[in-house]
Amino acid sequence: QVQLVESGGGLVQAGGSLRLSCAASRRGYAFKAMGWYRQASGKQRELVARIDAGGTTNYADSAKGRFTISTDKPQNTWFLQMDSLKPDDTAVYYCQGALGAYTVWGQGTQVTVFA
Repeated sequence: QVQLVESGGGLVQAGGSLRLSCAASRRGYAFKAMGWYRQASGKQRELVARIDAGGTTNYADSAKGRFTISTDKPQNTWFLQMDSLKPDDTAVYYCQGALGAYTVWGQGTQVTVFA
């Protein structure tokens, strides 16, 4: 079964940027959609950004204009470029891949934004 491996989280000052990466452990899987979710302490997991196989994207209102989701299909990798970060963006970020029959989640990467 394919696994997702995330990287790129860390500690950043407000106004800064981070780029998260999510790589599938095996090639040859045709994801129908790829996304990023986040879960702040004490809150439910929420969608941040999502892109389908056709390239259609959708973003949470909080991410619009600041975050960009992109993919490297041959490498089965996708990214979340996060700019103008705010302390409210502090959360564990999870990538998700939808394979139709089931979805796969990454292990999560911590993003902490300090004022």
